[in-house]
Amino acid sequence: MAKRGLHPRVMLLLCLISTAACDTFGSTEEPTDTGAKSDGYCSRILRAQSARRDGNSEFRLRVEGDPESYQPGSTYRVTLFATNPSYFRGFTLIALKEGAAGDKEEDYLGNFQIIDEEETQFMINCPPAVTEGTPRRRTSIQVFWTAPPSGSGCVLLKASIVQKRIIYFQDEGTLTKKMCEKESLYGDATDKPLHECCACGTAKYRVTFYGNWSEKIHPKDYPRRANHWSAIIGASHSKNYVLWEYGGLASDGVRQVAELGSPFKMEEEIRQKGDDVLTVIKMKAQWPAWQPLNVRAAPSAEFSVDRTRHLMSFLTMLGPSPDWNVGLSAEDLCTKECGWAQKVVQDLIPWDAGTDSGVSYESPNKPTVPEDKIRPLTSLDHPQSPFYDPEGGAISPVARVLVERIARKGEQCNIVPDNVDDIVADIAQEEKEEDDTPETCIYSNWSPWSACSSATCEKGKRMRQRMLKAQLDLSVPCPHTQDFEPCMGPGCSDEDASTCMMSEWITWSPCSMSCGRGTRSRERYVKQFPDDGSVCTLTTEETEDCVVNEECFPSSCLVTEWGEWDACSATCGLGMKRRERMVKMPPADGSICGAEVLEVEKCMMPECHTIPCMLTMWSEWSDCSVTCGKGLRTRQRMLKSPVELGDCTEELDQVEKCMLPECPIECVMSDWSEWSECNKSCGKGHTIRTRTVKSEPQFGGDHCPESIQRKKCKIRKCTRGGLGNSDEKKQRKEQREKRRSKQGRTEVASEHPGCKMRPWSNWTECTKVCGGGIQERLMTVKQRFKTAQLSSCKDRKEIRACNVHPC
Repeated sequence: MAKRGLHPRVMLLLCLISTAACDTFGSTEEPTDTGAKSDGYCSRILRAQSARRDGNSEFRLRVEGDPESYQPGSTYRVTLFATNPSYFRGFTLIALKEGAAGDKEEDYLGNFQIIDEEETQFMINCPPAVTEGTPRRRTSIQVFWTAPPSGSGCVLLKASIVQKRIIYFQDEGTLTKKMCEKESLYGDATDKPLHECCACGTAKYRVTFYGNWSEKIHPKDYPRRANHWSAIIGASHSKNYVLWEYGGLASDGVRQVAELGSPFKMEEEIRQKGDDVLTVIKMKAQWPAWQPLNVRAAPSAEFSVDRTRHLMSFLTMLGPSPDWNVGLSAEDLCTKECGWAQKVVQDLIPWDAGTDSGVSYESPNKPTVPEDKIRPLTSLDHPQSPFYDPEGGAISPVARVLVERIARKGEQCNIVPDNVDDIVADIAQEEKEEDDTPETCIYSNWSPWSACSSATCEKGKRMRQRMLKAQLDLSVPCPHTQDFEPCMGPGCSDEDASTCMMSEWITWSPCSMSCGRGTRSRERYVKQFPDDGSVCTLTTEETEDCVVNEECFPSSCLVTEWGEWDACSATCGLGMKRRERMVKMPPADGSICGAEVLEVEKCMMPECHTIPCMLTMWSEWSDCSVTCGKGLRTRQRMLKSPVELGDCTEELDQVEKCMLPECPIECVMSDWSEWSECNKSCGKGHTIRTRTVKSEPQFGGDHCPESIQRKKCKIRKCTRGGLGNSDEKKQRKEQREKRRSKQGRTEVASEHPGCKMRPWSNWTECTKVCGGGIQERLMTVKQRFKTAQLSSCKDRKEIRACNVHPC
């Protein structure tokens, strides 16, 4: 039964637009023939198009980043939304080929992907279209759309919406988005080139990386302490090798760069590609991620290309991050005209390597299992993402890469004749080679360039310095710590490519009017004409407006022109400056002159921290603090520039380790053990004590002393039951008992006056495996007779040294 309050014709239109609105339409009171069997492909969509209502701007169709064109095969986030407080109940979304009737399947380009199955679904009667999942009030929906392959032409993304009883479908305006195929631009695609390179000879390029990832431009959750760019790794290569590409999976080398910032595995992969690689591209890491160019120069590297290896790829990690990188993939430097590209400039946004599922800079490690494909980050990935934008805007670039051709070699065969830039690039002298600083030399960053020693157009010099923080290998010399380059005063040769040498500007002339608005001028002259005889094109005269005594009435006073501004009160940072003028004639009516005769305003000098520290050379290193072994040595330098120029953060003292021949190490012994018990129960015997070697002598130390000491002990005279045996007999008996024990006669018991003894026990294990230990054995009483004396019938113990060899 039709919904109450809706005319059947309106209900039919709802059905055409949204399948969800047709659930109960089949049993309307007014019979209709939808002609389902005779309908063409997606005919309901087309009929709804003809019944549209135009001109409503409350609803908008938007493609993320607002691109004017699409990249074939790329995926875009499409949002249909209503501005507050509007809403819509249903919708339909299609992607139609421009100029197509829409009655065939091939008229619909690209593919939609559902993000939220509860919100959206594909239309039953028109599979390429997307509609609502359930009819309810909503303010926005989102789907993905994958662009068609190359050669598909322009696409119209068209949306219809249902709000209450009104249907909107617009060919022009906010519910239609036209996107045409994007021409192949550098850095925008990672597909392999479709054409073979026909250029001749070789070309040499310089790639420069400008990091623009800073707290100012990307303030959300910016990591202040550990932000950096990892070492840059890449190569010039053939189309048979892919370092990385959108839609592909990360190799082990890409994973290590993306997650750890380590280029070593990636470099190993590159070098294993043999003839597919011409040049390995490497640049140093940057800590912190962003610094002004007058503090740290942008890293650069040079590489070559030829006809078979004309692609360039590189990547670098955005750190800290889960697995975010920037870079170029398969950048083709060979032109269709059989030449070599002159210059490529590309802004870079971060991409996700698909190996870690973190959503913010410092998310804990969470491996993505299975791995995702490499994809560009978007502003709608996750609300906790530092690049998140609820409106789905484009991400501000985090870096820019500049690739410039600096030389060509061999015969060239480009179809288009060389232009001036090509000729200049070939004859221009190449800049200095790559930084050849040994890895064992650790420097601070270069200081900013000092002011030019010449304030005029005479040639002068300017200097910058860096500090040698550590020299890991003293046998490898470290390069200089000061750098000089020629310069001239401001306004001399920087304004023009010619070599005109100009004087400084002469001060301004007086204003042409003593009352009211006039003009004034200043001049400069040519000090030296170009060597090639060309004409100087630099201006030699400037004119500007001036105002003196704005009110030219009898009640106004005449004043002079303003004098020149005084120097700024600060040499760096924010300061104040002032200028004055004088009263030439008071008012004719005798009133007080109200004209201002003093002006004060703020002035901003270069930031204080950018003013270079002028330092003396380092002194010689002091002697090592020790005569042998490891010690320290120091050196100093002095501050030449006055302190008020700014806080100088450069070190004035340096301390480093020094190594002399090793000091002799003496033998170290443990403490002596306690003296053992006497080895005899009567008569003369001996006792011992031992100690061990804790550390052997080294580097000429003294040998270890003795580890065993023995001394005599005498307890009492030996007797035998009062019969008075001589000591000699008793000693012979003890010796016989020892021999019996050593020969294993354990079955014979030793007899003592008044008692019967058990045989000697076996010797115990040595207490130490080396360095002198002790063994013991016991003889215990087996039977005591009544006539036995306590002092003569008791257990016996013997001790001996063992394992006396050094450890």
